[in-house]
Amino acid sequence: MTPARLFSARLRAVFEDVGHWALCTWAGLKPSRRLPQQASPRLLSVGHADHAKHQELPGKKPLSEKKLKRYFVDCRKVLVCGGNGGAGASCFHSEPRKEFGGPDGGDGGNGGHVILRVDQQVKSLSSVLSRYQGFSGEDGGSKNCFGRSGAVLYVQVPVGTLVKEGGRVVADLSCVGDEYIAARGGAGGKGNRFFLANDNRAPVTCTPGQPGQQRVLQLELKTVAHAGMVGFPNAGKSSLLRAISNARPAVASYPFTTLKPHVGIVHYEGHQQIAVADIPGIIRGAHQNRGLGSAFLRHIERCRFLLFVVDLSQREPWTQVDDLKHELEMYEEGLSERPHAIIANKIDLPEARANLSQLRDHLGREVIALSALTGENLEQLLLYLKVLHDAYVEAELGQGRQPLRW
Repeated sequence: MTPARLFSARLRAVFEDVGHWALCTWAGLKPSRRLPQQASPRLLSVGHADHAKHQELPGKKPLSEKKLKRYFVDCRKVLVCGGNGGAGASCFHSEPRKEFGGPDGGDGGNGGHVILRVDQQVKSLSSVLSRYQGFSGEDGGSKNCFGRSGAVLYVQVPVGTLVKEGGRVVADLSCVGDEYIAARGGAGGKGNRFFLANDNRAPVTCTPGQPGQQRVLQLELKTVAHAGMVGFPNAGKSSLLRAISNARPAVASYPFTTLKPHVGIVHYEGHQQIAVADIPGIIRGAHQNRGLGSAFLRHIERCRFLLFVVDLSQREPWTQVDDLKHELEMYEEGLSERPHAIIANKIDLPEARANLSQLRDHLGREVIALSALTGENLEQLLLYLKVLHDAYVEAELGQGRQPLRW
């Protein structure tokens, strides 16, 4: 027999003995302690990936960016804590043949600040956490080594965020790149080297780091846009925004479809952009917190000019304009007097054309009649929107202020 055949025969005999021993052991075990036979190959083929899968600690998974954008939050209460300062060190220089080396304890590092920064890509306060803790500074060391200061913690907030403390406005972050120090970090402690003096050549005193500043802030978002569309529920504001921009708010045949403000961008020649905000529907008594209440009326404050959207198919549509102006005036005096345009929507319906002449007679001004569904007469709205924007830019530059740009 050749060596190869001899080796294979011995190997076969070894496997037969192992199989016989395994069967005997299986038969000797109690039924309750036996593993299922179909699971044994699985146990032999468990890899590192499967092992890591079973070793994952259970916990709440963080929300993805897509899910964070799904929920609109315009109010948030935040506890911000600055980083603590590092402690100073108390030690003395040690070197051969140098008995009195002197103190060489370094100072601790300063704690990091917590800063609110405006980011144009953030559209809601849903990504803002309820508590932020700044980075602490490192302790001082020997040989006059100072501790490293804590890094600055930036919290991204959307444009138009108001920062309040105790009901008082402390910051208005209305421009891209604006920053506000929400909590300052504590100062680092002093090492014993700092206390060296002529009358004290061997100080052992060192001070601990100071705790960071703690504040409770209320963040309130007011949507910033050039134009704000104001109207009663189901007047066609969302459909109109979809027709003139790339925004895709929800559209349905029932009231209060829009539950959060949407901002769409209208593009013109020369790379000029006008931001139009779709404000959720307002009903009579909204200033008294009826319907969606005043929670969304504040988003109109930041709009430079208004677009009153009227459902022309309703009876006496001019009463809608009067009621909308009354609600705005009751919420904030002078809000209804801003530059505005009257938009009569749903002109494609037969009953709407009969009300158009009556609406113009009662208001005594020009009314833009259009259909957001069919796109009829949208050009007139876009041209008038450009006129309102140019007037706003001219007024801002005349007062020495920079107009809002998107």
